[in-house]
Amino acid sequence: MTSYASYKQQVVDICRQLVEKGFLAGTGGNVSVRIPAEKAFAVTPSNYDYMKMNPDDICILALDTRVIEGNLKPSIESSLHAAIYETRPDANVVIHTHQIYASAFALINQPIPALFDEQARFLGRSVEIVSYAPSGTAFLKKNIVAKLRNHCNAYILQNHGAVCLADTAERAIFNVQLLEKCALTYLLALCTDKKVSRIPLVVREIAVSKLRKDQEKAASPK
Repeated sequence: MTSYASYKQQVVDICRQLVEKGFLAGTGGNVSVRIPAEKAFAVTPSNYDYMKMNPDDICILALDTRVIEGNLKPSIESSLHAAIYETRPDANVVIHTHQIYASAFALINQPIPALFDEQARFLGRSVEIVSYAPSGTAFLKKNIVAKLRNHCNAYILQNHGAVCLADTAERAIFNVQLLEKCALTYLLALCTDKKVSRIPLVVREIAVSKLRKDQEKAASPK
């Protein structure tokens, strides 16, 4: 049996960093970390203030969302996190936020194309919209799985928020920040009513190929 203490602490540390950076507030959103030695993950509890959260509050779930350890109710989005880990072996950290500018695109149902080299390198070809479904439902799980096969690292949930994933906590937090930068700048560019330029296709594909190599390395058995 794996000791879960380090995974619980990692979830708390990620949450605190995201609160400090303004991407999590109150009880909105959720965070999880894969437990590689088991088909399991550590996830934040449901409706629990991040400023009060400590490692003992974190829930440990199997990928079928069965509770392995924890006294609090797991996040309502636990099945979404489980679906990501099952579909994307390169993902070790999943962050769901209600960050403001990415959420603006969740309301206008507008994907974010490849605007910057850095975006294509770490987030993928584009930031796609995951069709709306109520939180915590099998419908939302199905919708996110349908998009995950594009191997991107950021998605916008229609009328809800955003999901970012990565192989490490540091990269997942970076992806959250990068997504918000792209969302804000794209929103401002759209407001000018001028044509918004994108990076050249060949540059995008070179960047994406590097991302895929990173993902394949992260997904390979250790």
